[in-house]
Amino acid sequence: MNPTSARSFLYVPANKPELFDKAAGGAADAVIIDLEDAVPLPEKDRARAALTRWLASEPSTDTQIWIRVTPEFMMQDLEAVAEGGVTGIMVAKCSVESLTRADRLLTQHNLGEVELIGLIETAHSLRALPEMARCNRVRTFGIGEVDLLADLRITRSAATEPMIDAVRLNVVIDCAAAGLAAPIAPTSTDFRDLDGFVGTTERFVQMGFRARTALHPRQVPIINAALTPSVDDVDTARRLVQLYADSQGGPTVDDNGRFVDEAVVRGAREILGRA
Repeated sequence: MNPTSARSFLYVPANKPELFDKAAGGAADAVIIDLEDAVPLPEKDRARAALTRWLASEPSTDTQIWIRVTPEFMMQDLEAVAEGGVTGIMVAKCSVESLTRADRLLTQHNLGEVELIGLIETAHSLRALPEMARCNRVRTFGIGEVDLLADLRITRSAATEPMIDAVRLNVVIDCAAAGLAAPIAPTSTDFRDLDGFVGTTERFVQMGFRARTALHPRQVPIINAALTPSVDDVDTARRLVQLYADSQGGPTVDDNGRFVDEAVVRGAREILGRA
């Protein structure tokens, strides 16, 4: 699977190595082994050692393995994956400086294929996204919404939801403008409200996100379902592409008499790419 095509990213605390194999063998397209907030400071060294041992065991899985690291402990966190075995690094509270440093350290460890995802968690990173998008290895960005809203002093409520959507949309726009993969939508900390998770995931897909993080395995099938085009959508997309090809790249109409041009077909190709 191409690293940018993962739909679901399941967080797993790095201080709970007994969950690594189960998570990697589950339904998530990617797991994020979290060395940041999920691990108390006194347990970080033990968590890094457990992660290194697990990666050295060469776990048999097609699931992408991402590691969330913190800028304050970048060197120590990346030492834990120095022997490889990971798809990419997710940099918490990212900045141009931290992404540049991560690239440099990965190069020093000869991890040339490892990619970076930056987590937008501060007002500074939100403003700096266009510049960060030009950093080496960066494939896309995610949103650490709890931290970001706290930094912006925005209280989550029905009244502020349009403001929060505006912040989310800025990330979608900046990723598209930079030619990056579509961003990763924020998760919900209320992992018991699965009906609500269905609704917000569908909204995020409509907004332009093409992946979402999960805190609990029960959220993963919801993400995968929302980001998998239906059979009807795929059939329609294939028909549009064929009609456009038959018209030799000129404007045409679909089977319902609606106008079809390159912009319409571009959307159809995106659906087929996800399928």
